[in-house]
Amino acid sequence: MKGILVDSNVILDVFLDDLKWADWSEAKLEECGYSSSLYINPIIYSEISIGFNMIEELEAAIGQAGLQLLEIPKEALFLAGKAFLKYRKKKGVKRSPLPDFFIGAQAAVLNLDLLTRDVSRYQSYFPTVNLIAP
Repeated sequence: MKGILVDSNVILDVFLDDLKWADWSEAKLEECGYSSSLYINPIIYSEISIGFNMIEELEAAIGQAGLQLLEIPKEALFLAGKAFLKYRKKKGVKRSPLPDFFIGAQAAVLNLDLLTRDVSRYQSYFPTVNLIAP
């Protein structure tokens, strides 16, 4: 599969007009959207919903941004669990898998690039994923 999974931080930059990052994120979304399909998953959908009062508003914004919703395949869910175990062995304190594990695992399994501003966790646990980041 070819395309780009777009992390919630990039989308929220644009949707909420972040003073520091909105211009960069909007430019990257536009640039990436010209040459690739742009995707989100249910985790990202949930994270970006915080910027909206009604689901209809969220759906309209997603459509306008050209984002397509992808389900997370079982193989990615399995990989997310393995990344979480690695995190716990490194003395991570969270008791359940972090959203980034599901996002990174999906990008890895589906061979998608990942547009994000949160580089460190993805580099640590999903080194095969091509990151598009500042």
